[in-house]
Amino acid sequence: MLRLQMAQNRRQCWQKVLYKRQPFPDNYVDRSFLEKLRKNVHARKYQYWAVVFESGLVIQQLCSVCVFVVIWWYMDVGLLAPQWLFGAGLISSLIGYVLFDAVESGIGKSQSDQSQWADLKNAVVFVAFTYGFSPVLKTLTESISTDTIYAMSALMLLGHLIFYDYGANAAIVSSTLSLNMAIFASVCLASRLPCSFHAFVMVTFAIQIFALWPMLQKKLKAQTPHCYMVITLLFAMSALMGLLTISSVGTVLFALLLVSISCLCPYCLIRLQLFKDNIHGPWDEAEIKEDLSKFLM
Repeated sequence: MLRLQMAQNRRQCWQKVLYKRQPFPDNYVDRSFLEKLRKNVHARKYQYWAVVFESGLVIQQLCSVCVFVVIWWYMDVGLLAPQWLFGAGLISSLIGYVLFDAVESGIGKSQSDQSQWADLKNAVVFVAFTYGFSPVLKTLTESISTDTIYAMSALMLLGHLIFYDYGANAAIVSSTLSLNMAIFASVCLASRLPCSFHAFVMVTFAIQIFALWPMLQKKLKAQTPHCYMVITLLFAMSALMGLLTISSVGTVLFALLLVSISCLCPYCLIRLQLFKDNIHGPWDEAEIKEDLSKFLM
């Protein structure tokens, strides 16, 4: 009798549905159950040099933080006059603006005289506002100990690197939070400089290197990749040379960090891709690809 029932069950076609009563046990699995099994459907195949190129953003931000700290140390010990830094920053900002405008013009989006005039007014207003509040920035953290200021600055710069937008679509990415943390660190460090003009120049330099410089480098990366790679290498060498004047051990450690991020980490990523084994099939959660906004009106 049992054999007859099993033979009848086999003759009936098993359907992968839950709304229909079928003469099969709950844990029954047909041979066709894994026919639609797919592995690594959405897995990306990375190329080594492409990953090295994308790591340039991380290198740029690490070097930006390194250059900022080195410049602050030079001003703190009196090796760099604020007038020289302000003049160098002004010239580099003008060169960067012209280069940015040239790249925009190369893709058919040249700026009009009106927009350039608006940018100039915004720059003048920012410089005047920062200069006017520089005495406040200088005395803002006088009641806080220097060790606490250094610890807060280090944490803020670390948070700036963590939350920076490197091009990844992740919840942790926040360009606004990253920039605010960098500016907060610059205000904290500027408050330990000799006078208010030093604080004004330091905060202005922080805006240039943490806000304006990333805009230019992203534009260069999108439009002129070869120029972007050359600038990245020159910027990294400049950061290492500046750090070498302060600490040789720190220079070696920082150079090892840059080499690990740009060369070793891409290699490890590509090697680990070989062990990736994601399975996909009809049992996956349904993905609604249709635009449902029209039903919400």
